[in-house]
Amino acid sequence: MKPARGLRLVRLAGLVVLGGCVYYNGMYNTNRLVKSARKAEREGRPFEAQGYWGQVITRADSLVLRHPRSKYADQATVLRGLALARLNQCQEAVGPLGRLTLVELSSDIREEASLALGRCQLQQGDAGSADLAFERVLNSTNPARRHEARFRHARALRMNGQYEEALTLLRENPDPRAREDFLLALTGAGHTDEALAFADSVLALNDSVFAWDSVVAVVGGQDTRAASSLVSRLENDPRATPELRARRLYDDGVRLAEVDSGAALARFQQAARITGDPEGADRARLRLLRASLSSTRSIQELAASRDSLAALARQPSSAGLEAAALQVAVAQLAQLEDSARQGVPQGDLRLFLGAESARDSIHAPLLAAGLFRRLADEWPASPYAPKALLAAQRLDPADPDGLHGRLDSLYHDSPYLAVMRGEEAPGYRELEDSLQSFAAARPVLGPRPGPGVRRGARPGRPATVDDDVPPRDVRGRPVPADERSPRRPLPATGDSTTRRRGLEP
Repeated sequence: MKPARGLRLVRLAGLVVLGGCVYYNGMYNTNRLVKSARKAEREGRPFEAQGYWGQVITRADSLVLRHPRSKYADQATVLRGLALARLNQCQEAVGPLGRLTLVELSSDIREEASLALGRCQLQQGDAGSADLAFERVLNSTNPARRHEARFRHARALRMNGQYEEALTLLRENPDPRAREDFLLALTGAGHTDEALAFADSVLALNDSVFAWDSVVAVVGGQDTRAASSLVSRLENDPRATPELRARRLYDDGVRLAEVDSGAALARFQQAARITGDPEGADRARLRLLRASLSSTRSIQELAASRDSLAALARQPSSAGLEAAALQVAVAQLAQLEDSARQGVPQGDLRLFLGAESARDSIHAPLLAAGLFRRLADEWPASPYAPKALLAAQRLDPADPDGLHGRLDSLYHDSPYLAVMRGEEAPGYRELEDSLQSFAAARPVLGPRPGPGVRRGARPGRPATVDDDVPPRDVRGRPVPADERSPRRPLPATGDSTTRRRGLEP
């Protein structure tokens, strides 16, 4: 028995030693592959280096899987992360590289892993964490890694909004790759003139790698006018396709619209004139049409835009679809001259909904305000007259004293005024439901009859609740006759004036 027991102990000891040798040899081979990959990179053999890095991942995975509690497991995990980063698989690399501080590594591998971790974190937009990784290498004794760390550190500072600190570092450590960061840091720090002068110098170099459009987008978020100046400098870019030129001009117009409507209009006009890019030009034409419509004061003025809208609506683009929707709204507003005049049944409802369409679909506040006031003038007995006056006041605050006097003298008992005063408003819900019921029953009219137009309706006249159009539920389905209640098929939503003033629950 004793010899047998001793034999088992010997075998057990052999297995322990053999296991240790196995994972030691696995770690040795993994390190050897890392050295081969780094050497191939230094000697300009990138495809060969990628092959070695792929083998590093396989070896490291195998070692960690077989010996998860080995003292080499963390080291293998970090090397796996380094290989993943080298293969530009940053999302998978950050986790393994995060164990960098827990393992003993050579200074070379530690610094390379820190740089790899920082680059991946930058790629994921985490500039703060990336900066911590780069700081570990800022004083490296290796000149190449030290320069790389300072270049990346400056980029992280710039992304964190520390523009002056980034500029100082970039001036001390010039790097051709840092041109974009330098221009963005200059703009962010408010050195606009220097930034534009630097942009001119970069343009003179005709650098095909410089990411101008990304730079313009970032600058646009910092300084709209500086971005517009860059767009002007790029107008003569011989490499820009018509699509790219139209997009640059259109995007610049969108940015300028917040600060200078005249300059924005000029940009849209430039983009609309570009040939060879229907999509970009159509978007610009749509913005020009919307700008024209927004200043409209009367229904008669809308007629001037009909031909342009019709031409744009025929284009097979997203702008064409939007123009078609505008065309429908304009056509419906044009019908108000007949369908909402005094004496026409429910003309006040049509006029109110038309004013809402002018406000919400066409974005013509002055036209909408005029239509709301017209309702109160032509239909003073309408229960919606006070609501229309309040909406008009919100859009065009003219003669507020006269408005308040008119509301108090004529409509003191209106449910809408009661809600404004915070009082109970009997009849308010019934009025809102009635308006929404009427709106739900109206078909969508356009240049061509659509599925919402009731067969047999007279040309140019919308089918209404008076034409026996059944009310519909919230999903657009006809409500059965035995379930209908007068003018209450939909929950009220109210106009934006009501919502803003808290009149809607």
